[in-house]
Amino acid sequence: MTTASYTVVGMTCGHCVSSVTEEVSAVPGVSAVDVDLASGGLTVTSDAPVDEAAVRAAVEEAGYSVAG
Repeated sequence: MTTASYTVVGMTCGHCVSSVTEEVSAVPGVSAVDVDLASGGLTVTSDAPVDEAAVRAAVEEAGYSVAG
């Protein structure tokens, strides 16, 4: 198992969390997604490392951005 952590900028509600979760879950190889609204934390779990650019693109597709 591999985990990667990101900080999502711009989320303000539960719908935001759902949107990010849905988009990132669709990235090939992702097995679990945990989003924390309060901190903006995004943890992606996968069997093998997932392309960071794909995760960033998924977050942007949901309407938000990844800090850093």
